[in-house]
Amino acid sequence: MIKVKIYTIGRCKDSWLQEALEEYEKRLSNQMQFEWILAKNNEELEAKVQSPWISLDPKGELIDSPALSKKWMKLLQAHGSRLNILIGGSDGIPKTLLNKSVWIWSLSPLTFTHQMTRLILLEQLYRAVEIEAGSEYHK
Repeated sequence: MIKVKIYTIGRCKDSWLQEALEEYEKRLSNQMQFEWILAKNNEELEAKVQSPWISLDPKGELIDSPALSKKWMKLLQAHGSRLNILIGGSDGIPKTLLNKSVWIWSLSPLTFTHQMTRLILLEQLYRAVEIEAGSEYHK
């Protein structure tokens, strides 16, 4: 079982968004187990994070979904099916954490709220798994 910890600032306040997150977690539940680690600020995020981690940052690597699927599978193999993902707050992820990332990934050059980033992240992980499985989801 793949275990993914997602470190993020703040809580998910909107019920519709929480329902959408739960839907993707349900879709992935046969392959991945998620744990959400919530921090109040960047200092708390730095204190809580565990290696290895992927940082989400607008200046990170932009890749398409098929390339993400390959990259995700390689990262899981390299790190024993255990990965952590960081979502920063309004000021982004501190440089000290970015510099220690195994990968800095950009979901988009656009700026999203950290809450919307959660949903986009889970959908892209689901898409990556479905591409790897050869399903019709990506088409």
